[in-house]
Formats: sequence, C-alpha cells, structure tokens
Amino acid sequence: MNRYTGRRAIVTGGGSGIGQATVLRLLAEGGSVVAADVSEAGLADTVAKAGDAADRLTTVVVNIADEASVKAAVATAVEALGGLDVLVNAAGILRSSHTHSTTLEQFQQVINVNLVGTFLMIREAIPALLEGNGSAVVNFSSTSSAFAHPYMAAYAASKGGVQSMTHALASEYAKQGIRFNSVQPGSISSGMTDGSGESKQSQGPGLPEDADFSLFMKLTPALQQGFAGPESVAGVVAMLASEDGAFITGTEVRIDGGTHF
Repeated sequence: MNRYTGRRAIVTGGGSGIGQATVLRLLAEGGSVVAADVSEAGLADTVAKAGDAADRLTTVVVNIADEASVKAAVATAVEALGGLDVLVNAAGILRSSHTHSTTLEQFQQVINVNLVGTFLMIREAIPALLEGNGSAVVNFSSTSSAFAHPYMAAYAASKGGVQSMTHALASEYAKQGIRFNSVQPGSISSGMTDGSGESKQSQGPGLPEDADFSLFMKLTPALQQGFAGPESVAGVVAMLASEDGAFITGTEVRIDGGTHF
C-alpha cells in the first residue's frame, strides 16, 4: 500500500511512542516525513528504525510549547519537504496527580504542551497546507476528553480542548480544502503511558501511589492480553490523512479496544 507516495508530512512527537509509529507507517507507505520532537536521542532512534526509508525522513528538534521554536521548526520542515500535505500533532505530555495537590504551574504545563502546542503547530502549518494536495490534519485527543479518568484533570482539559478546536478548524477551513480530525487513543502502550519514552513531550509520571484503581474503566475481553501497541493508532492516523479518509472531517475516532462503551 503506497497511499503516501508523493505526499509530505510533519509528525510531532516523532521520537517515541505513537508519534514514532506514525512516522514509520507514513514512510512505509511511501511518504516523505519530517519527524519533530523535543528529544534529539528520540529522533535518532526513529532514524535508525526507518532503515532504507531514512532517505525520505528529516528530523527537527522542537519544543511545541514555545512559539519561536515552533515557527522555526515548521519553516525548516516545509522547506525540507518542498511543501506540506499532512500534519500529525502527536506530541503531548501526561501528568497524573490529586487535583488538590496540583500546582498552577503543573496544570499550565500540560495545557501549554497539549493544547497550546497543537494550536501553534497548526497555525504555522496552515499557509503551507493551503497550497498542499489533499491537505489533512490529525490531532491527538484522548478517551479522557469524553470519559472520566481520575487524577488527570489537566490532561482531560487539554485533550477536550484539542477535540473542540478540531471541530472548529474543520468548519473554518472546509471551503479551503483542509480536513481536520482527531484520534482518541486509550489503553495504548506508548512512551507516554509507560513512562519509557525518550521525549519529555511524550511521557509523564505514573498515577499517585494511593490511586484507587476501582475508579478506572473496566477491562474488556479485547484488553485481556494487555494494552495495544502504538502501531494500532498509527494505522488509523494514516487512513484519516490519506485519500481513503477524503470524506471524513470534523470528527474523532476512538481507539481503545472497547474500554469505553
């Protein structure tokens, strides 16, 4: 399957987890990709895993919560690609804590990376996307935007904001031909959920030590073998941003193995 031959994409969070899996998926389908991440080590790992497709992969270091960094990174990426058709905003952080002990700084950090960072990437990419071919943006929301996930108030707020913003953008740019969708991963093993990711924008500490697991969603038969791998999300992202998703815009796709019915 070569749905991305001749197509140009930027993927944030491309140094680990779902972002890295998405980079590798788009490369496998023939695309030219810029992997953007805050971690140089993570990006080097992505290049190593790209194998023979590395000649179609460019990397750029970016802090998506920093406006100047985003402006420079997007300009570099668009120049390297010679244009832009796809933007995937996979970068994010997860912080878990009791709300009564969460500082304003901690809350704002999550909002700044997950929500403001997604906005900055989109704003800077839109001029190139307007000139692109079948332009599409895939944002990362979460099951936490629609279902109660205790200890994750800041994360839920940020991902709910991403989902609402995605709907607004889909309407605003429909006539100009840019599609906007989001995915809602849940029960996915990645650097963010297991704390093993190289990128500081793709990981976070675990639950509070006294977390009450009875407050979480029930496990379903689909999850009895454990969490799904990041490639299960990457495949959906690739579909949404491809010609196969040409009639899909302004919506979200939940990828959670049936954890939330």
